[in-house]
Amino acid sequence: MTDSGYPSEHQAPPPGCPAHAGAVRLGGLQYQQTPSQLYRAMRREHGPVAPVLLDGDIPAWLVLGYSEVTYVTSHDELFARDSRRWNQWEHIPQDWPLLPFVGYQPSVLFTEGDEHRRRAGVITEALEGVDQFELARDCELISDDLIARFAGSGQAELMADYAHALPMRAVVQMCGMPTSGEDTSRLVDDLRISLDAGEGDDPVAAYGRVAERLRQLVKDKRADPGPDVTSRMLTHPAGLTDEEIVQDLISVIAAAQQPTANWICNTLRLLLTDERFAVNVSGGRLSVGEALNEVLWLDTPTQNFIGRWAVRDVQLGGRQIRAGDCLVLGLAAANTDPQIWPEAHVGAENAAHLSFSNGEHRCPYPAPLLADVMARTAVETLLERLPDLVLAADPEELTWRPSIWMRGLSALPVRFTPVVQ
Repeated sequence: MTDSGYPSEHQAPPPGCPAHAGAVRLGGLQYQQTPSQLYRAMRREHGPVAPVLLDGDIPAWLVLGYSEVTYVTSHDELFARDSRRWNQWEHIPQDWPLLPFVGYQPSVLFTEGDEHRRRAGVITEALEGVDQFELARDCELISDDLIARFAGSGQAELMADYAHALPMRAVVQMCGMPTSGEDTSRLVDDLRISLDAGEGDDPVAAYGRVAERLRQLVKDKRADPGPDVTSRMLTHPAGLTDEEIVQDLISVIAAAQQPTANWICNTLRLLLTDERFAVNVSGGRLSVGEALNEVLWLDTPTQNFIGRWAVRDVQLGGRQIRAGDCLVLGLAAANTDPQIWPEAHVGAENAAHLSFSNGEHRCPYPAPLLADVMARTAVETLLERLPDLVLAADPEELTWRPSIWMRGLSALPVRFTPVVQ
């Protein structure tokens, strides 16, 4: 081991770990630009469960197969969520970039059994209090406000100017926070860093700042509750502690903002670059719905999710998984598994994708419905307000963020006829 806690460059991996079997490093240009090709190559070489190396050459398993991901997420008694089971903690440094994902927190994400059902039930009931028609109206108002800021210029960069801002403003409004201002802007930046850190970012520190902001929100709502998600969580008869609510709010807001932003932008990219949608896209409700669903199959915002930890030694996809091994859920790879699409054609007409995961730890109902309201309203409103919207770059010039977790563009430049307000 090095002083930092990382395995040294020439050190053999721990005995019995997956790195002995030709493990693939998750990252690099190919992963960034064409992850589907990498998944196919990994599947050919390793089958539905592949040995991989995370940051710092930490070994794990990437579950690529649709049936294998479904099996793992359906058997919590074999593959559990409490990351304290991990057999690699002695090799993890304090500043490891993935700590915000896997470092144990008193959050719904890491609970199991009855405790998970209790915590997830609070979130579900709090989200059920969101009126979907009211949310759609709020998202349309937010869309109009954002569009008005660039409509007169005839050009925009939609990732920064639109796709990221809309779901964040919608979700913080649902949670009872101000929808604009420096405080909210900092929260957006810190969420992005903690979920999808770039070079020079400190995701651990960013996660801490997000938690502090939400502790203040919970304190404010204790004193002055309102018709919002946070207040409904605070007054729920399950009686969660303030810190439990803070941690679960982080999960709610993070799951609503980053994935929905990328869902919006990936759908816009598809509509603007695929000739199948060119005829009907302007105001075409049906084609927008088809594009939203196709993106969940082919460019799902959450590519991979870390993860599950084996409760005991078990076989999976022809591999011997040892107790405490980490399994990364390859949601994007599973969605394009040739075992479910044998003719290599992914049919976007059904919704059996794993983009919202599966099993007891999937996105709690009605979160996927609320995300759909936000994404659909964002795309439809933009196309209605700017009907001659076109891409302002060659499709091949678009680049993807260097993340193995989230699938999203670095930028989506567009141009259109300026609109005088």
